[in-house]
Amino acid sequence: MSNKVIIPLLLSLAFVGCASVPKADQQAVQLQKSIQAPQAGNAGIFVYRSNNVIGSALKKDIWVNGQCLGETARGVYFYKEVEGGKPHTVSTQSEFSPNHLSVSAESGKNYYIQQYIKPGVFIGGANVKLVDEAEGKQAIEKYSLAVAGTCYKPSIELPKS
Repeated sequence: MSNKVIIPLLLSLAFVGCASVPKADQQAVQLQKSIQAPQAGNAGIFVYRSNNVIGSALKKDIWVNGQCLGETARGVYFYKEVEGGKPHTVSTQSEFSPNHLSVSAESGKNYYIQQYIKPGVFIGGANVKLVDEAEGKQAIEKYSLAVAGTCYKPSIELPKS
C-alpha cells in the first residue's frame, strides 16, 4: 500500500475513540444484579447497549415512557421498574427522529431490550429490539450499570396510539 493511503488511515484511527458514560458504583451494581424479580405489581426493563465496535464513539439517549433513562455507551445497561400489566414505550435517539418499541409488561417479569447502532446518512442512528431472557441476562452479566438521568433531551413526545 502506498503512503498516501496508510498515513491518512492511521491518522483517522488515532481520532476514533469510545464514548463513555458515568457508571454506578460496584455496590449498586452487585445489589441490582442480585435482584431476581421486580417488586410486586411491577415489571423490570433492562436496556443495554452491545459491546460492538460499530458506533462505539457515539452516545445515544434512551427513554422509557418519554422520560429520560440515560445516555448509553458501549457495554453499559440501565434498569427501570415499571408498572406491570400495561404497555410501556422504550425509545432511543436516532439520526433524524427517535425510534420506539412498545413492551406489554407483565407483572413479575423482566424484559431485556438491546439498543444497537445502525449506519446513517450523516452519523450512526440507533434502534431498540426486544431480546429473549437468556441473551439479555448474558449481556447484563458482562456489562456495567450506568448512572441514570442524563439525556440530550430530558423527555420526548411519544407516538400517538
